[in-house]
Amino acid sequence: MPETTEQVPVLEARNLALHFDVHVGGDRKTIKALDGVDLKLYAGEIMALVGESGSGKTTIARVFSLIYKQTGGEVFFRGEPIKVSPRHEREYFNNVQLIFQDPFASLNSLKKISYILGRVLKIHGLAKGRKDVRQKSLELLERVSMSPAEAYIDRYPTDLSGGQRQRIAIARSLAVSPSVILADEPTSMLDASIRLDVLNLLKDLREEEGMAVMYITHDIASARYLSDRISVMYGGVIVESGPTEEVIANPKHPYTKLLLAAAPNPARFKGSGVAIPSEAAAGTGMDNSKTHGGCRFAARCPAVMDRCLSQEPALLELGGRQSACWLVEDEAQAAASGELVSH
Repeated sequence: MPETTEQVPVLEARNLALHFDVHVGGDRKTIKALDGVDLKLYAGEIMALVGESGSGKTTIARVFSLIYKQTGGEVFFRGEPIKVSPRHEREYFNNVQLIFQDPFASLNSLKKISYILGRVLKIHGLAKGRKDVRQKSLELLERVSMSPAEAYIDRYPTDLSGGQRQRIAIARSLAVSPSVILADEPTSMLDASIRLDVLNLLKDLREEEGMAVMYITHDIASARYLSDRISVMYGGVIVESGPTEEVIANPKHPYTKLLLAAAPNPARFKGSGVAIPSEAAAGTGMDNSKTHGGCRFAARCPAVMDRCLSQEPALLELGGRQSACWLVEDEAQAAASGELVSH
C-alpha cells in the first residue's frame, strides 16, 4: 500500500534498534536483535513480516506492544511518538493488541473462558455488572466464530483444541476494539488442518472491521495467502519489502529467494526461474553478536561479490519496492543509464 500525503502509518518504526547484553561462558556479548529498522504499517492493511528464527520479527512486535523498550530509534502511533506512562499505555493498548504464538501458554488453564474474556472487559471499563460482562463475552465468542457461544463460555482452555484456544486469544484481543493486531506466528503451534481457519479469521477482521494486521511468520507461503505487503527480515534489518505478489513473483534479494525455495509449494517455480543453490539454503542464521563489515547475508549468498564483504548495502527504494542488495543497486543504475547488467 503506497504512502500518500494524506496517509499516515498507524504504526511506524524509524531506525529502530534493540540490543541485549548477555553473558556467555564468562564473556559479555551484545546481541543486536534490531539494528536500524524502518517499518510502516497502514490502517486497514495486512503486512507480513517474514524471516527465519532470530531475524528480529518477534522483537519488533514486542517493541510495538511495549514489552521491550528500544535502545535506539523511535516508534510512532498515528504519526505521534508513543508515550510510555500508565495513562497513555492504557489508551495505547485499547488500540494495539498482541496475539502470542503459543495458545497453550497464553491462556490461564485454571480459569473459565468467561473469566478470561470478562476480566479484560472489566479492566478497561467496557462492561458493567455480571449480566453485561457475560453478554459482551458471548458477543466476542461469536465474532471469532465460536458458535454457539453458550457452548464455550463456561469451559476451560484445556477443554479446547489448539485452534479454538487461539480463537479465544484473538477474542480477548478484540475485547478493546483495537485498530491494530500484532499476530506473532499465530498458527505455528497449530495443526496444519486448522491453520487456514485462523488465517481466514484474521483476513475477515481486516475486511469486516478495517483492522490493520501485522502478521509475523517464517512461512512465506502463508504470508502470500494473507498479506497485502511483505517485509523480509534478516539479521535484525529489513532486506526486502514490497507488495506481496510482486515480491513473490519477482524477488530481488537472494535471501527472499531462499525463503521461496524453502516454501512447500511446488507450483511457485512454474515459469518464475526462481531457484537457489542448496549450499546457500543449508546455512545458518546470522550471529547478531558479531560485528560485520559488509552485507549480513554475504556468507550464505550464492551471488556474493567482493564489495558485499566490505560494504553493507542500504535499503534501496525502487518503484514501490525496497531491497538491500548490491545486485539490485547495480541493476537500478544500469536501468537508469540504459545499460544491460548480468551477474
